[in-house]
Amino acid sequence: MKTLFITMLGFSLFGSGNTEGQLKVGDKVPAFQLQDQNGQTFLPEEELGKGPLVIYFYPKDETPGCTKEACSFRDSFTAFSDLGAKVIGISSDDVASHKQFADKYRLPFTLLADEGGQVRKLFGVPKSLGMTGRVTYVINKEGKVIHIFNSQLQATKHVTEALEAIKKVKESCCGCSVQRRMNRKTMLST
Repeated sequence: MKTLFITMLGFSLFGSGNTEGQLKVGDKVPAFQLQDQNGQTFLPEEELGKGPLVIYFYPKDETPGCTKEACSFRDSFTAFSDLGAKVIGISSDDVASHKQFADKYRLPFTLLADEGGQVRKLFGVPKSLGMTGRVTYVINKEGKVIHIFNSQLQATKHVTEALEAIKKVKESCCGCSVQRRMNRKTMLST
């Protein structure tokens, strides 16, 4: 019984928490509408087809872990852009808080205000350490979830996980198209 309690405590502190209802790899990103830090309406369907989306949920603006995570996404922004990916951060803070946070740390990506937590619920983001969870979803241009990383304590690892997932997709897509061209060329020459 003591072992079970320690295991459950470990999951609630460091693990992914209750993931029932959480989006899974292969699921379609749900439709939603939120305001960004500039008061503009963001709709994911307007971004689909252009490239991958990295949607990361975080607990709160201006907290140490969330600031490290946001600045890590900022510092890797060029790498994401070079891969055609758009980065979107979502928390329950309001538009004004996001604007101040983005300006203070020169965040070049979109921050969305999910004040009522409806979008967090749509994605099934679990609570961890007694607060709203920190989960990153990588979505391909067709709108399907291709990678999920869930860690409350490894805030900056969300960036490396997302970059690696996008690179793998790009490599497999490029590899497929190169192989198809080679097969086509071989068929034409015979």
